[in-house]
Amino acid sequence: MKVEFAPRSVPLQRRLQTAAVVQWVFSFLALAQCCTVAFIALLFTRFWLLSALYAVWWFIDREQPRKGGRRIHVLRNCVIWRYMRDYFPVTLEKTVDLDPRKNYLLGFHPHGVLATGAFINFCTEASGFSTLFPGITPHLMMLSLWFRVPFLRDYLMSGGLVSSDKESGSYVLQKPEGGNLLAIIVGGAQEALDARPGSCTLLLRNRKGFVRLAIQHGTPLVPAFSFGENDLFDQVWNPKGSWLRWIQHRLQRVMGISLPLFHARGIFQYSFGLVPYRRPICTVVGRPIPVQKKNRPSEQEVDRVHEQYLDELSKLFEEHKAKYNIPADRHLEFI
Repeated sequence: MKVEFAPRSVPLQRRLQTAAVVQWVFSFLALAQCCTVAFIALLFTRFWLLSALYAVWWFIDREQPRKGGRRIHVLRNCVIWRYMRDYFPVTLEKTVDLDPRKNYLLGFHPHGVLATGAFINFCTEASGFSTLFPGITPHLMMLSLWFRVPFLRDYLMSGGLVSSDKESGSYVLQKPEGGNLLAIIVGGAQEALDARPGSCTLLLRNRKGFVRLAIQHGTPLVPAFSFGENDLFDQVWNPKGSWLRWIQHRLQRVMGISLPLFHARGIFQYSFGLVPYRRPICTVVGRPIPVQKKNRPSEQEVDRVHEQYLDELSKLFEEHKAKYNIPADRHLEFI
């Protein structure tokens, strides 16, 4: 006699996907505090030696976030990231192949609230980065602040995250063997304050440091736009000039990170909570822009390449926006 079970695969898969996203959102928000508390608390227990040994390791290894990090492929291929990918879902699309003999500097737009597309596409293999771009190793820049947190720094480096300073970027881009892609979320934490559904505003008009870095290393610039990135959360209304925006800017200057007041759905209901909406994200990687190497580029040279980058990013957006139900009269706005 054959025993048949009631079909539960779809509900079970949905629960696993939601659990993966909840784990990522809440663990990221609280992981820094938990790691710090655990490190200090261990010093006052019989396991104090663990913290002491880690402190020694931390000191010896302090420059690693600026030297390409330390990725762990088992963690990048963990099944939990595939559940997280399918929750939205997240997809990665290429327009052209990238030559594995070259290094590339990729500008990722927009930041969104939590840079979900950047994390899934470049810090995990859930969307098949290595299959789409064979021979290319991705590195995603993150605020140096997070690499000062014990234990958390090792978790971040395991996915391919590196410190967001010039030395870190130069280390990746100057590798002569090629095959490296440095992804920079150009708008940064400040752009997250404008992340809300339907927004096409990018903080990019005066962001030129990444262009200068590309010219100094002769590295092709690659524009990438993540459709749907801003649609995952609603945000408390904070127009420029408002008291909330003023407080957020002040906190950003002091802490180095922005604090958008976001909300979406709950775990068991859809009216209010901190769990992102189930809305698709598609990150489209554009065509590389050739850059001529020059150690000390002039402001005019930087401006010229920067304008070229803006044009290519706008073309990428216009060519693909119809596929993602963006109105024809909506265009990118650079501020």
